[in-house]
Order: sequence, then C-alpha cells, then structure tokens
Amino acid sequence: MSQTNFLIGRGELLTRPVTPPKRKPTKADAYTLEEALRRLVPQFSNVATSLDSLPSAACPGDFGVARLMMNPSYIARSYFPVAMLKRVGLESVGSRTVKVTPDAWTKKSKIQECTTTELFVIGKRNSFRNLEDWAKHIEPETDEASDISRIERFSAVTTKDRLAIYNDDPGSFFEVGLHLLPDQLFVKNEFSKYAKRINAKIFSDYSFTAGSLWFVPIEIDPKNIEKLAEFIFVRIIRPAPKLRSFFPLCRNTGVSINCTLPSEQPLSSEPRVAILDGGLPTDHAAKPWVKSYHILDAKAKDNPNGPMHGLAVTSAFLFGPVQPHGTASRPFSYVDHLRVLDEDAESENPLELYRTLGLVEQVLLSRQYEFINLSLGPDLPIEDTDVHAWTSVIDELLNDGETLMTVAVGNNGACDHLSGNARVQVPSDCVNALAVGSANDTCDRWARAPYSAIGPGRSPGVVKPDLMAFGGDTQKYFHVLAPGKKPTLTPQQGTSFASPYLLRSAVGIRAILGAELSPLAIKALLVHGADPAGHDKLEVGWGKIPEELLSIIACPDGVARVVYQGKLKPSKYLRAPLPLPEGGLAGNIRLKATFCYASPTDPQDAAAYTRAGLEVVFRPNETRTNPKGTHGKSRSFFDLNKFATEDERRSDMGKWETVLHCSQNMRGTTLNNPAFDIHYTAREGGGPPTKAENISYALIITIEAPKHPNLYNDILRSYSKILAPIRPQISLPIRM
Repeated sequence: MSQTNFLIGRGELLTRPVTPPKRKPTKADAYTLEEALRRLVPQFSNVATSLDSLPSAACPGDFGVARLMMNPSYIARSYFPVAMLKRVGLESVGSRTVKVTPDAWTKKSKIQECTTTELFVIGKRNSFRNLEDWAKHIEPETDEASDISRIERFSAVTTKDRLAIYNDDPGSFFEVGLHLLPDQLFVKNEFSKYAKRINAKIFSDYSFTAGSLWFVPIEIDPKNIEKLAEFIFVRIIRPAPKLRSFFPLCRNTGVSINCTLPSEQPLSSEPRVAILDGGLPTDHAAKPWVKSYHILDAKAKDNPNGPMHGLAVTSAFLFGPVQPHGTASRPFSYVDHLRVLDEDAESENPLELYRTLGLVEQVLLSRQYEFINLSLGPDLPIEDTDVHAWTSVIDELLNDGETLMTVAVGNNGACDHLSGNARVQVPSDCVNALAVGSANDTCDRWARAPYSAIGPGRSPGVVKPDLMAFGGDTQKYFHVLAPGKKPTLTPQQGTSFASPYLLRSAVGIRAILGAELSPLAIKALLVHGADPAGHDKLEVGWGKIPEELLSIIACPDGVARVVYQGKLKPSKYLRAPLPLPEGGLAGNIRLKATFCYASPTDPQDAAAYTRAGLEVVFRPNETRTNPKGTHGKSRSFFDLNKFATEDERRSDMGKWETVLHCSQNMRGTTLNNPAFDIHYTAREGGGPPTKAENISYALIITIEAPKHPNLYNDILRSYSKILAPIRPQISLPIRM
C-alpha cells in the first residue's frame, strides 16, 4: 500500500511583512457643498423640531437620536463622517443597511435603488437645534465639508422605524433592543422608569448586553407599544420569538430497528466536545461514549421531547447516520452533553428563550470546549436590518477563534422564499460559527433537503448556510439511537442532525491530526473541501463536505495542500508565498485557496457588524510589475460576484466576510514566486477604530498539477527546512 500524503503544515513560516502599495486617488463627491447644504439644512431643521415635540420623559438627559443616511457611493469605512460628528457634538451608536434611490451618485451608470448605510446618531437636543446654523457657516475644503457632501439624508427616528411587528396579534411579550451610552446604568434606569409610566413590565433578569445594545424582554399591552417606541434610546421592538419546536420532521414508525454499536473506544480522548441540547434519557445505549452529562438548571424537569432529541443529536455526532441492522461507525471522541433546554422551553412563556440563551452563554464563557454543537434557537428567520441577541452573544464569545461551533440553520426551507420566511434562522447568521444546512443524501447526486433553510445571510456573512451535511430526507432517513438500554434506531430528518454530523468530521480531523491544527484551521479545511455540486450558493453555501475525511486531510498524486495559521496585525500587509517545486510548474494547474478568520463584532452596527476585514490580492509573478511599481501586478482571486448582490459588489462589503473561498485555473508557467498579499483592515462602529487587536487567521492552499505526480514530495524537498507534513497522532483504522 502506498504511503498517504497528509497536509503540509507550517505555511505561516513562509510569510513575511511587506510595504503597502500606493493608495488610489480619493473618490469624487456626489454633491457639491452648495448642493449638499441646499438639501440638508431643511432636514436638520425638521429633525430638531421632531425631537423637541417629544415629552421630556422620552428624552432622558435631554438626549435625541436621528438617522444619518450615507450616499450609496460612500459606505466604506474610510468615508465615515468622523469630523462632522465630532464638530457638532454627535456620535454614532449604531448602523443598519437600508434601501434608497439617491438623488445623485459618483457612478456613471443610471441611478437606481440600492442599499446604503444608515447611522443612528445621538446627542443633546440642543446639538440638533444648532445643526442648521453650523451648516450655514461651514468652511469649504474642510473635512467637515467633505463629510456633509456624502450625506444622502438626515431624518428623525419615528415610532414606526422602531417597530418590527408583522401580525395583528403579536401578544403581550416583546423584545426591546436599546442603545446604551458609556454609562449603561443611566439608560437602563431611565427606561425602567419610562416603562413603568406606561404599565410595561421589564424582566431585567433575562436581559443581555451585546456590544452597545441592551436586549430586554417586556410584557405590555400592545395598545401602548407605540408609546414605548417613543423612548429615544429604543433601537428595535419586536414580538418575543419562541424556540423552535423539537422534532418538526420526526417519523416514529413504532417499529424497532436493531443495530450494533462499535466495541472500540473513541479514536482519541483529546478533543473537548459539547452538545448543547435537551438532555438525555435515563436509559440509552450511548453511555460508554458520553463522558459527562450536565443539567444546567437542576431545579427544572426534562422537556417531554428534550431527552429524545438530545440523544438523537448526540448519536448523530458520535456515530453519524447508522445503517438499519448495521454496525455504527466508531466515534472520533467522547462527548459531554449539557442540557440547556428543559420543561419550560416550549411553554407559552417567551422568557424561556432568554433563559436558554443564558445557559448557552454560561457554557461558552467557561471556555472548556474546542467543539460545540447547537441544534436549537429562536423560531425566527434572520433580518438584514438588525442583529438578534442570540447571534450577538454567541459571536462575541467565539471571536478568538479557539472554539468551533456548528449551528443548525433551521427546518423552515419550505416556507415562502420571497417573504424571507425560508431564510436561515437565528443564530445561524453568526459570522464566527459554522451554519449547517441539510443535504438529502450522502452520495454525489445530493441536493438541498426541501426543509433546509436557505440564504442569503446578512452582509457580512452573506454565504449562509456555510456548509451542508447529510441530514435525512423522506426517501433516505437519518437513523439515530432511540431511548432504551438496547441499541435500536429511529428514523429522523432535520438540520438538527446535519449539524452534529458535520461537527463529527471536524472532530475527526482533530482526533487524527492532533492539536497542531487550530479549530479555525479545521473550519477552513471543511470549507476548502466542500463541493457545491453545481447548486446555487443561496441554497447550499460553499457546498457539502465529503463523507471521507481522507479527501480533506490527504493529498493524492499531483496535489499539494498547505496550511497557514497565525495572527494578523491591524493595518499591516502580510505576504503569503505559494510553495512551488524547484523549476516551477508546467501545464495547466488549478489553484484553490480558503481564508478563515475570527472577528470581533459590533452588534449595534448591522451594516458594519464585523470589526475585522481582509483585502487579499493575488500576485502570480513577482517580475511583472506596474510602471514604478515595487510589487508584482495583482489580480483578483476571490470573486465576490459569484455570490454577492450588486450592492455588495459595488461596495467594499466583500472584504468584511470572515470566509473567503475560490479556485482558479491557470498555466503553471505564468507563476513566478506567486503570493497572496493580505491586508487586515480594522473598524469600530463602522468607522476608524480607537484600538484594534490582532486577529487569528487560517489559510488553506491546494495546488493541483496533473503533470507533476510527485508535486507533494518535490515541494517538501524544496522547503525541507521550513515545511513539514502534519502527521497523524494515532493509528488510523481501516473504517472511519
């Protein structure tokens, strides 16, 4: 048997810092200063009048909030109106994306409706009163003049803007998101007083703070909801969502299906894995592989369907889909099961949604686990304008890249597509987690299971689901363990099982190759190895992961796969050379690359959610430079056009995506010391950061050169003092 060539590691040792390229000229203005003032001065006056009409109780501290819409030509970080806001005594407390048909823009094409960024700006009401006079005396050719020329609209925040209520009977429980000031207690205390005035009951024990937003559930007569929306710090009010129901697609035939469980212990005892779900039944056949079982609220009883669902999800992770009357695959690791859902989770009390999130947060804060699966969440498709508390809290706790969390996208894919009700559900819009959809088969002729939720995600994070894994279908069920001491199976289907099945592959890579690969690198490897099989990215994201792990971690003849892992410094440029054998490459080759990085987030800024962005250019030949250039000519590699909207292609949004993945065909002879140049750009609140931290990244590069069957070994010989194979840490079984 020929030797298996595993991944090549230490690619980061090839990297080096480089000097930045010259900046391009500044973009022309959409409006002259005179045009901007003629348009905006009346709007400044209207906003001041609107804020003055509000009762003092709704404007504690005499604060007011307005909406500042940027012209669509200026939604990049560099155009953030820092100078103007500072001069007039206002500051941005958040942002969102909105649709607008601008009066003018810098493009030569015909003006049409598109998305832009809208800032929420806060200040004393007197600052808004002074805007009109300030604008009339603004000096031309100043930063403030440039800022005001890039504003499309300035308007008041109405009660309608703050309400997201889509049915006639929303009930009496609502979720309120509020903008916080540095003195958070001020806003919380004043809101509590205001709510009491209109007989609204606040449940602050179930509240969450994410970024500069405070999410708190309340109970109120719906007739008073518009009065509540007058409170100027309110960002959003929506009916409190319920948790997704257990087993929406379950098929219990009542027929006992036998199976045989493996006799071996897991492949490795090192990976630290947790399933967050509905608990486990008293008797079940997976006990030898469940390292520990924690009930996070010991006072609560099990949910009626919780233990069965929890066992099914745990079984999907441990064994994958088990063939009826067959022998289950050997687990890659042990697993801890933590019950975060209990008897109250499906009750009519929507406060249980927040209680459950509190238990999830508790697990993430413990930093005990490298791998976590979450097959539950609110029964709520994502929105483009605002980020939910579940998403915000989870993303914040995953921003160091040290935990790989898989999240089921939801089983609402058969709902109406045009209305957005079929879109992935909260919190699978996390940018620091892996959102997993369900494929209907394990074979090459797979497709999205009809129930599996679809994209797009919010931008950034537009590719959702991230990945697909088999989750069962009416023609081919996903068989999992049923409760009871004897190993029997029950047929299932749902993204609840696709998600832990994908996590099984992630843990399998960790079990085989050891701790040399970070969870972030494993995430990148899974994306790198995925195959969309020709399906639309809106339905399948980057594609379905292979059933065989060796196709991800091994290199066949003529293929070399290199892993780069490390840290990126803000504002710096890093060059990542591609290792090629001495003498170069001949013939046609295929180059595939995947970047993954973990990003801090700004939950209050839906339009600028990720704080870290990468600008990546490919330089195929260092000797071919531009006139007076010091670097090889660059060409784009990661083609945003394949999955982005026109608005995202027009803007700089692509560089804020935490996953970049593409492949290109080229002639080997065109490559001469090729490299990727990586520029890490930081932002905060949509604008320049006050302080930016280093971020973790992983880069996977695959070179396929059919005319070089010994490519793998030739590269290792050429870089013998730098690169080395990532060898298995255990003896591999024949069957995985």
